[in-house]
Amino acid sequence: MEPYIDAPLVPPLVSVPLQHPQLPPQPPAGHTTSTAERGSFCLAVCSCGWKGPARRSRDLARKDASRHTAP
Repeated sequence: MEPYIDAPLVPPLVSVPLQHPQLPPQPPAGHTTSTAERGSFCLAVCSCGWKGPARRSRDLARKDASRHTAP
């Protein structure tokens, strides 16, 4: 089997501009949390954009939300 020889050249890494890390968005002063159903899973969501892990237990999702809003 012959190697593919018509491949385009890749520019060297020094010519690729680096991406600067973006700062995370600042949460608003008041957090409003709720739970959302996704199939058989439940997850906590917040008005600031935070989402908790998917849980089978609604109670655990509520606890995730209360931990997120706790100071």
